[in-house]
Amino acid sequence: MKTLTKLLLLLSIVIQLACQKTENKAGVFNLLPLPQEFDINGVSKLSPADLKTVYSEKESLPLIDSVFNLRAIDTEINADIIFEVDSSLKLPSGGYTMTIDEEKVNIISQDTVGLFYAFKSLKQLVMDATEQKVNLPQCTIIDYPEIAFRAIHLDIKHHREKEEYYYQLIDKLADYKINGIILEFEDKLKYQSHPLVGSEDALSVKEWENLADYAKQRFIEISPLVQGLGHASFILKHDKYKRLRDDPESDWAFNPLDPDTYELQFDLYKEAMAATPHGKYLHVGGDEVKTTGRESGKSALELQLIWLNKVCQFAAENNRTPIFWDDMPLKEAGVYESMFDSKLTQKEVDAVWAKNEQNLLKYIDQFPKNCIYMRWNYSNSDALGNAKAMQWFMKQGLQVMGATAGQTRWVLMPQEESNMNNIRSFVESSIDNNLDKILLTLWDDDSPHFELYMRGILAFSEYSWTGDKRSKDEIKAAYRHREFSHEVAAKEFAFIDDLEKVVKDYKNALLKGNKRNYLKTMDNPSEMGIMDLPHADKKGVWSKNEAERIGMAKAALEKSDSIARKIELIKSKDPKNPYRLDIYEQVNRLTAFSAKAILALNEYDTAKTEEEQKKAQEKISNLKSEFIEIRNRMDDVYAQTRLLNKPANYILDQDHHVHLANQSINFDWQFYAEMLFLEKLEQLL
Repeated sequence: MKTLTKLLLLLSIVIQLACQKTENKAGVFNLLPLPQEFDINGVSKLSPADLKTVYSEKESLPLIDSVFNLRAIDTEINADIIFEVDSSLKLPSGGYTMTIDEEKVNIISQDTVGLFYAFKSLKQLVMDATEQKVNLPQCTIIDYPEIAFRAIHLDIKHHREKEEYYYQLIDKLADYKINGIILEFEDKLKYQSHPLVGSEDALSVKEWENLADYAKQRFIEISPLVQGLGHASFILKHDKYKRLRDDPESDWAFNPLDPDTYELQFDLYKEAMAATPHGKYLHVGGDEVKTTGRESGKSALELQLIWLNKVCQFAAENNRTPIFWDDMPLKEAGVYESMFDSKLTQKEVDAVWAKNEQNLLKYIDQFPKNCIYMRWNYSNSDALGNAKAMQWFMKQGLQVMGATAGQTRWVLMPQEESNMNNIRSFVESSIDNNLDKILLTLWDDDSPHFELYMRGILAFSEYSWTGDKRSKDEIKAAYRHREFSHEVAAKEFAFIDDLEKVVKDYKNALLKGNKRNYLKTMDNPSEMGIMDLPHADKKGVWSKNEAERIGMAKAALEKSDSIARKIELIKSKDPKNPYRLDIYEQVNRLTAFSAKAILALNEYDTAKTEEEQKKAQEKISNLKSEFIEIRNRMDDVYAQTRLLNKPANYILDQDHHVHLANQSINFDWQFYAEMLFLEKLEQLL
């Protein structure tokens, strides 16, 4: 692009954006993430089909999507799209400007990745114009990320998706300008140095390397997470490695004083790094562990720092930056609780630190300087103590990075509006503290389908790229628009928040209290964990005692019926992601089963005539076949992308944190409460 033309273009963008009205900021178009600055001036003469030719004086066309059918030409005047890379643009890496006038698209990017992201934004505009059968808007955009490294966590410790799904996921993340993945391997990598550690269904180093190459082409950097000092059950459960345990009776943690601990861990690190050759980082874990030291006289904090220094030195020698969960030093020092109490005032937080900071400072020289201390907080990231901890690390000259969550311990699907409040507040805190990295953790502990994490991922994409510029409702509308159809962006098509509430009630609907995760640990789970059933000779007593449960079931079934209708309506709109709607549908059906079962029991308990009694018994008799049909359908839908069962020779570990997905080698763990309920129901029949 000629210099004068470029200067005039940039001047035009600046003038137009300076004059834009506030109401253009939201609701004009649902790009996601929302561009930093934009203005809509009208409608161009360009239909999506008119975008046929591209021109660049120096640059080659970036990797583009199938929505484009472009060919490069050697004359600017005849090109539909003109683009160039110009580092003098003075935007952060990934930044770009784009104008669509009456007959051309002009793109100037800060760097090659900015060019890639410009075409991602153009892709969304083209898709919208195609869906709505209109021309492209005349618009001007200045866009760039607020945070440089915007990574999601891929936790595969309890199951693995089919290999092709990971490639589809990379494409999806690239569309929304996510540029990092922290891949928690555990036993889903075939370690050649220690083949016993890798599960039979693990992918090879080469298979993971191929995925990393694919991601790199889409400007996504994959770095590995291999757990230690604790969370080591996937290794220490094996008889061969029991000698490396800190506590001989527990498979949870390594002994940090045994040199063989490091020989093993470094072997695993090397293969994990080989599987992710483009990653800059090596996440070493280190959370939720308190080592005994085997009567060495060293404190838990000293032991952890011994381990941390050794693994950080290894990372440096292998040109990786180590990342470490920061919780244990803060917990051992006595400042941890202040990071999770949102009620504490700044004065109270400061008092906690004034009292306990010395417990950290006396070991400050032992904190590795090449390490990134990952400050994680999944529920109270706006707590003043959380910000205090991040500032403390920075004050000591240590690197710090935030980690929020899109999924923690929720069954079936993420809760609390996909945890959007916490995601927003932690990203905003990171921006305010000038941190250039952020991670969205997506834990597999209770293993919802990964597709159901996407709304949280897209909210994270928005906040980490754009900052807090749209309301939650606007982001939810953008999610429906982008992932299903522009026709369902309106609020009357919203169903996910309602489904979250139904799932929340479902978790313990058939149980005595919050016991779903603990049923496998009980001697008599049917009696101790499953709710009591009506007695034929005590009519009405059960319904009176369970009035609250019955009321919740009625409300849940009403909501489930409404959700089912909305999903069916969205499906009728030829949505872009029908498979995800199938998954939501199966979740809704499973939750409705519990409500139907409770209401059938209520009918049985309150039946006044023989005919009413017979009808209620028939409903109860049908519950088992209904459940089998629901489960079979859920199995079929989930199995399209997921390996449902672990290998036949898989060894379950000691399950210290009672993870549902760690409680059977087949998919029974998802339905164990319902299976026990149906067994108990046989008593009634």
